[in-house]
Amino acid sequence: MTKPAIFALNAALLFAVAASVHAAPPPQAVREIDQLIGALGASGCEFQRNGSWHPAAQAQQHLRRKYDWLRERDMVATAEQFIERAGTKSSLSGRVYQVRCAGRPAVPSAAWLGAKLRELRSAPAPVR
Repeated sequence: MTKPAIFALNAALLFAVAASVHAAPPPQAVREIDQLIGALGASGCEFQRNGSWHPAAQAQQHLRRKYDWLRERDMVATAEQFIERAGTKSSLSGRVYQVRCAGRPAVPSAAWLGAKLRELRSAPAPVR
């Protein structure tokens, strides 16, 4: 094999390896997104997607799958991007997700998640 062919092969292999490596979101974003998904799962609220209401635990699983899909493609680096790209509407139908908590009217999930994110960010940091 000639030197230029070896160089081209090495360059192609290096590119393939680099393309397959996924950058993880920053630690703060990972923590906030995990907290948002966990908060929804523990909320006792219902989650509407594609016209059907689901318990919070199913909503948590659904958003976790969407988050994992986005992470595999390096498509989420902030909690805001997670809300926009995974927590707002169905990727298939385009229908807006809703959250309905006991005694309260349903609200768009983006509003619910955004409020929860502001609440998480304003909470005092845990003592270590």
